[in-house]
Amino acid sequence: MKRILCSIAMLGISFCALAGDVTGKVSFDGKAPAAARLRMDADKICARAHKAPVMGEDVVVNKNGTLKNVLIYVKDGLGGKKFDAPKDKVVFDQEGCVYDPHVLGIMVGQTLEVLNSDPTLHNVHSLSKANTQFNQAMPMKGMKLTKTFDKVETFKVKCEVHPWMGAYIGVFNHPYYAVTDDNGNFTIKGLSAGTYTLEAWHEKYGTQTMKVTVDASGKATADFKYSGK
Repeated sequence: MKRILCSIAMLGISFCALAGDVTGKVSFDGKAPAAARLRMDADKICARAHKAPVMGEDVVVNKNGTLKNVLIYVKDGLGGKKFDAPKDKVVFDQEGCVYDPHVLGIMVGQTLEVLNSDPTLHNVHSLSKANTQFNQAMPMKGMKLTKTFDKVETFKVKCEVHPWMGAYIGVFNHPYYAVTDDNGNFTIKGLSAGTYTLEAWHEKYGTQTMKVTVDASGKATADFKYSGK
């Protein structure tokens, strides 16, 4: 979708630049690996929270042959431009003894609100390297804690109380990122016309990069493919 980004200069002159969305999908080539069942028997509260078996999310191949939970972001091409952190918070929940969402993006300086929606003890342990690690117990349902990050990196979060729990957080110094959905689709919104390097990251299959150009029409397409082999 095409948009016009405008700003007013000090002399009252209006400068406008075309901006558009990069849309795409991440397909999966090969036989989808069998998902492992998460064994929650060690905590009866966790086990009772689900009527059906819960499967791991390390590799989720959608019904249409695409890959879920791939983090897509602009790696290069922004020219060092500075961006302010959004005031809205990103919610990271613990519900049914799994993390929701499994993969998320957040900006440097933006607030992450961690919730415990379960009536059991969780601890949230970040395995960050560039950012200061935290390992905090959340023993009661309804508890909240907030965190912010000041360095760009992607890291894992885990719970020692429930070792099957794991998720990933990508921290960026710009707003141009997205995570693929149940159809393998993603949209990165509002990029100015220009050429960029996009990177796709998956917790098991690693990274891929490609060049993409947002032209005067204000739109571009970028499709990635991972192989299961």
